[in-house]
Amino acid sequence: MGLTDGPGHQIPLSILFLMIYGMTLVGNLGIITLIGMDSRLQTPMYFFLSHLSFVDLCYSSVVAPKLLEILFTEKKAISFLGCAAQMWFFGILVATECFLLAAMACDRYVAICSPLVYTIIMSPKTCIQLATAPYVIGLVNATIHTTATFGLTFCGSRKINHFFCDIAPLLSLSCSSIQVNEILTLLMASLIGVLSGAVILISYTRIVSAILRIRSVEGRYKVFSTCASHLTSVIIFYGTLFFTYVRPPSQDNADKVASVFYSLVIPMLNPLIYSLRNKEVNNSLRRMIARRRLSTRY
Repeated sequence: MGLTDGPGHQIPLSILFLMIYGMTLVGNLGIITLIGMDSRLQTPMYFFLSHLSFVDLCYSSVVAPKLLEILFTEKKAISFLGCAAQMWFFGILVATECFLLAAMACDRYVAICSPLVYTIIMSPKTCIQLATAPYVIGLVNATIHTTATFGLTFCGSRKINHFFCDIAPLLSLSCSSIQVNEILTLLMASLIGVLSGAVILISYTRIVSAILRIRSVEGRYKVFSTCASHLTSVIIFYGTLFFTYVRPPSQDNADKVASVFYSLVIPMLNPLIYSLRNKEVNNSLRRMIARRRLSTRY
């Protein structure tokens, strides 16, 4: 059913979301390209950042093209298999982002609290394992939800009151008992949120403790600045998910607005957060621009 039924809103919204999606593509592809081309960014921190950008790019692409099709052409149909695929990919990528942020928190904890053995602890093998685990968890999460949801019987209305195939709008259309699905949804969301959130909370508790032991204000600021971008991303992402899933039930439009924020706006914001607040990323971008200028001259 899309975001709104108002015909006067279609064109402004389509232009807005086209711009957001375009910035998401450019920003995340830019981060991945910079990290891949600049040897100075071949560190665990930027290894995880490249995966975060990849996940943001993918899960925005799961939602945005269909939303733009709805807004531009008002073609509001999606096939049964297409709906299942959209839900499956989105479930993988959102859960993966939660645990990637947790892995990045672990990386920042080791870098700040154990700097002398940082390269030993965060070895390439460890980084690959920490990056692979979120994808595996996301795959299990999405497969469970998609199998449970599309194993139900749908015999009533086919109108999904949302702009993509999410669990709650689909469950409301089923004429089967959804009690098991609701328990499963709550259980999996709690496990993912609590586990990833606990890792982040413990890591930052120890990081703050380490920062407070630094006597100089300048030293504290310098150390804190190394994890400021990640902490900003965590607050925005988890704050939005908390608002969406933990607050008391509200009107559908509020749920749609919250969904727009975490599925489309946050993937656009993350590259801006890491590029605006990160000197190494900015310096890498300047070096790439300078090389391009030199290559065009000669």
